Amino acid sequence: MSVNESWLLESKTFSKDAIREIQRAAKEGIYSIRGGGAKRFVPSFDDLVFLGASMSRYPLEGYREACNTAVTLGTRFAKKPIELKIPITVAGMSFGSLSAQAKESLGRGASEVGTSTTTGDGGMTQEERGHSNLLVYQYLPSRYGMNPDDLRKADAIEVVVGQGAKPGGGGMLLGQKINERVARMRDLPQNIDQRSACRHPDWTGPDDLEIKITELREITNWEKPIYIKVGAARTYFDTSLAVKAGADVVVVDGMQGGTAATQDVFIEHVGIPTLPAVRQAVQALKDMDMHRKVQLIVSGGIRNGADVAKALAMGADAVSVGTAALIALGDNSPELDSEYEKIGSKSGYYFEYQAGNCPAGISTQNPDLAKRLDPVLGGRRVANYLRCLTLEVQTLARACGKSDVHNLEPEDMAALTVEAAAMAQIPLAGTTWIPGKTT
Repeated sequence: MSVNESWLLESKTFSKDAIREIQRAAKEGIYSIRGGGAKRFVPSFDDLVFLGASMSRYPLEGYREACNTAVTLGTRFAKKPIELKIPITVAGMSFGSLSAQAKESLGRGASEVGTSTTTGDGGMTQEERGHSNLLVYQYLPSRYGMNPDDLRKADAIEVVVGQGAKPGGGGMLLGQKINERVARMRDLPQNIDQRSACRHPDWTGPDDLEIKITELREITNWEKPIYIKVGAARTYFDTSLAVKAGADVVVVDGMQGGTAATQDVFIEHVGIPTLPAVRQAVQALKDMDMHRKVQLIVSGGIRNGADVAKALAMGADAVSVGTAALIALGDNSPELDSEYEKIGSKSGYYFEYQAGNCPAGISTQNPDLAKRLDPVLGGRRVANYLRCLTLEVQTLARACGKSDVHNLEPEDMAALTVEAAAMAQIPLAGTTWIPGKTT
């Protein structure tokens, strides 16, 4: 750049994106809404690496020695805990946000590999229950579609206190996605924007939650595991209070977790990354002598087997995938580039889930778009994806000398950055230094 052009340098504070957003807000007078997860860079599982076995550890032979992946959830109080063949579940994504075809696809895929899927807000659909061998029913502040009969039909109940993309905030479903069926299930008017509540209407704290959990157990004859899902913020205390209230399972959702629609300011500026959230949740369970007695599920930006393995090594019992499952279904596929261009987007950049224009037929209620998704093919893709994750986790576990993926531990890893070392409390690679803990 010549001296005469130096004045063209972009401002760090008032970048082109910042200027564009200020001018949009001034023109429209309302906050920006979108789907997806945080786009900003945050320390993540990518900042950790495994220390494979060589001399000090003995690796397992990949094709001859077994490596267990099964996990049981809900062993604390439930009469009928959930037994999963793999430590990877499908996260809650509502019918309304997703098409009926997408919900069926997720159920088919999860069932094929022996794991569970989750209803999300808005109630239980026949497609989902009919094709999910193991289905977790989400019990949200909105109570949309909630009824005791569906609670009894479920295999577990997940009480949602918060979500990683918007801790402290409720979700949104714009009117164009509230068709006759969605409106009927949620007891809402058609074609009118709705905003889900940010807190439950009948309890205000952990003592009330304990009463609510008991009520849910009575409704379901103490058979169903009760999960408590929190958005990662004050994770240590939230995990402790969930255990005190009587949870069988705690679900912690980091800020990389996606959403169908909420304010952009929530997605980018509320909550903490998944990496420190896992460590805080595990520490809370250990301090209460409840680690492995109350199971921990981690979600928020899980993409591949390495992410799964690192979460397990830090002390999680299982992980949950949401956005990645939609991508496995065909979301953001380059094959649909021409279709994305018609709606002003491009594959790999499409996060306008709230608009209901998804060319892949996933995040839409438009019948012409939804029918593009074949639930049988979609289910096969999800199953293939989950199998691949499982194989990758087993590969890494065997490389560390483990015959069970749950035997992975923090000592099997090193951190590549000071930030990740501090957040995960794992030594910086090549040292014994954990920032804030050791000298």
